[in-house]
Amino acid sequence: MLKIFTLIQKSLKKSFDNIRNEQLKYNLLQAIPFWIGSVITGFFAVLYAQVFAWGEHLMNFIFDWHAWMIFIIAPIGFVLSWWLVKEFAPNAKGSGIPQVMAAVELANPKEHKKIRSLLSLKIIIFKIISSVVLVIGGGAVGREGPTIQIAGSVFRKVNEYLPEWWPKISKKNMIMTGAAAGLAAAFNTPLGGIVFAVEELSKTHINYFKTALFTAVIIAGLTAQTLAGSYLYLGYPKTNDVSLMVMFPIVLVAATAGILASQLSVIMLKINGWKKKKLKTDKANVIFLVICALIIASIAYFINREILGSGKEIMERVLFTKDKHEDWYVPILRMLGPALSFTSGGAGGIFAPALTAGASIGSVISGAIHLTPNETNVVILGGMVAFLTGITRAPFTSAIIVLEMTDRHSLIFHLMLAGMVSSIASLLVSRHSLYDVLKVNFLTEIRSKD
Repeated sequence: MLKIFTLIQKSLKKSFDNIRNEQLKYNLLQAIPFWIGSVITGFFAVLYAQVFAWGEHLMNFIFDWHAWMIFIIAPIGFVLSWWLVKEFAPNAKGSGIPQVMAAVELANPKEHKKIRSLLSLKIIIFKIISSVVLVIGGGAVGREGPTIQIAGSVFRKVNEYLPEWWPKISKKNMIMTGAAAGLAAAFNTPLGGIVFAVEELSKTHINYFKTALFTAVIIAGLTAQTLAGSYLYLGYPKTNDVSLMVMFPIVLVAATAGILASQLSVIMLKINGWKKKKLKTDKANVIFLVICALIIASIAYFINREILGSGKEIMERVLFTKDKHEDWYVPILRMLGPALSFTSGGAGGIFAPALTAGASIGSVISGAIHLTPNETNVVILGGMVAFLTGITRAPFTSAIIVLEMTDRHSLIFHLMLAGMVSSIASLLVSRHSLYDVLKVNFLTEIRSKD
């Protein structure tokens, strides 16, 4: 196998040496690793999306078959998801976005070797397995954040496997581009991927890697569309004939969602801190996980099953059916589910749960003030942007993602307003985003091992 790999490398070098135009040759050699990483990322994004959807369908099938089974599958799912991460890939836990942010910061000559603990093939495997196990157990997690860590891992490995004669490519640019490609492929939102890289990850001037970034996002998106078909993450909600007066409920929902999202972040960080101090043994962790799982199972069985899973079906129902108004307590459930699931120690993202929580807040408030169905849709989309902004503190990324996943470009100002109001309101609770604090924690942990 090694001989074949070496033969391929020699053949490639010979082919490129035949190119007489040195600038063309250099540009090609710089671009090809990004193209390869993008194609692989698109493939993994589609495969992961299908496996994750299968996990959610299996959980719903079991619940529909015998609802009491949730009391069995939830504890098993929570404990097994945590154990897989703990035993095989500790840095695969949680969303994956803080790990990518930490890897970007470690991409310097002195610390670049530490990146492999955050982005690797092992991370890819156990990120997928752990998150799917958790969602089968009813965990309120998503796949979008994990897809970003998977993509970052893919691009890092591509960079690592380049032969010695290949022109050196910036590890930082490679990881940031991979993360953008991952988000674009996960949501089918190319602009969202680009804005995410600039707003959330980049401390480098974009001119240094803009061509690679744009190309990678396009190729990853096209690969995903080739495999999964052209699709919108949510669809086309009706938002026509809405007056400018809808801005007032949008501001109300955005401020509420921003404060609640920031508070949820603080609560999750406190739970993580408490676990680190108090749960010193595996037995203690298992007991905690079983209790969390049984709380979620009890709520699903006795009150409302909408606490389970990523919540995408809630967004689809309130946006595309006449059943637009959730019960007042659903936003609480959609915050409680991620709080218990995200802090479990297993793998799983918070993008989709955050969007669902925001949609449920918009749904409840629009019902309370008796908005029309189309106005309700606009306010729900504003709530989605606002809650995601409260978690990420990236208002433009949040607005562009929701805009692209629904193809409602006419609402760009409505959604950006929701993002900006939420960004300001969330500061009333905490100055720092969930991802920033988790990134610092990962960096502290990794650097302390020296």
